[in-house]
Amino acid sequence: MITLSIIKADTGGFVGHAAVHPDMIAEARHRVEHMVDSELLIDGHVATCGDDMSLIMTHQHGPDARLIHSFAWDTFQATTHIAQRLGLYGAGQDLLSDAFSGNLRGMGPGYAELEFEERQSEPVICFLADKTEPGAWNLPLYKMFADPFNTAGLVIDAKMHAGFEFEVYDLFEEKRIFFDCPADLYDMLMFIGAPARYVVHGVRSKTLDQTAAATSTQRLSLIAGKYVGKDDPVMIVRCQSGLPAVGEALEPFSFSYTVGGAMRGSHHAPLMPVSMEDSHPARFDGPPRVVALGFQVHEGRLIGPRDLFADPSFDEARRQANHAMDYLRRHGPFEPHRLPLEDLEYTTMPQLADRLADRWSPMTTVLAEQETPIIP
Repeated sequence: MITLSIIKADTGGFVGHAAVHPDMIAEARHRVEHMVDSELLIDGHVATCGDDMSLIMTHQHGPDARLIHSFAWDTFQATTHIAQRLGLYGAGQDLLSDAFSGNLRGMGPGYAELEFEERQSEPVICFLADKTEPGAWNLPLYKMFADPFNTAGLVIDAKMHAGFEFEVYDLFEEKRIFFDCPADLYDMLMFIGAPARYVVHGVRSKTLDQTAAATSTQRLSLIAGKYVGKDDPVMIVRCQSGLPAVGEALEPFSFSYTVGGAMRGSHHAPLMPVSMEDSHPARFDGPPRVVALGFQVHEGRLIGPRDLFADPSFDEARRQANHAMDYLRRHGPFEPHRLPLEDLEYTTMPQLADRLADRWSPMTTVLAEQETPIIP
């Protein structure tokens, strides 16, 4: 069995929240190469999207492996020290604990991991996003694995015709549910259409009995109890041979749909599919970005990546994102550009509410006394 892990963290932005400094990338690559040489990892690749660094690794230790998570933690500690030395913004902001404690669950870094028996040909796509939240994957996963208007294989591929099982997390109450699609499709949409709370954690093929997709579902604000940055999720999607074709997995991103994130994580903005070269949000910390790195996994080796959104066929989605950003920005501090109040609970909103609490008073109607008119 092969495990493909993407573990990511923001350990310092260059400049502001825009990018990862080259010295930090070089340090992470050096450490990954050393772990490949020492055979902890089969293979590894370091990638960035915005100010987030992702360690894309193959190994045989399984999900939640202490050795792999400990290596990632030590790497992010090292890049944090570089960020501190260079005075970068938000140095170590995703590291919410002082010491490693077995695995990264609840410690800040996000991760998606998928264990599988490698097929004769194993194409995978690693999606990395910046300036948005885990629920940003809900819409494209629905379209990839449940919408025949997006994925023709759901109709014409016998291995896909039976559908897929979706594992959905309730991030607020820390519980999960499985939806058998297409039978449970309408029930599922009621929940995943609220991506700030309900997120698709994984998708499994019912015919192949194999996991097809895995996402990161960590919400930093729920872990830390305050706003410490957006979650900037990652996702792994396996493709072909009874699973969506590469083109079907990319197709949902031809529409620049709206996600929560952008400036201070407090706004709705369009998700823009971009090449690695253009994956550095600038305008109003946005628009939020997503990159797609394609690999062939062969004997555990990562053959690639191919920069799949570096393609003119996504130009229209990028234009759409810029137009949508213009429209939403004109709302300024008003909804729907700004997130609703319940989603601002972990920003400075509670502090502001506390400061103004004594200035609120009950709404009362004072009726002046009037004499009853005499009607002749």
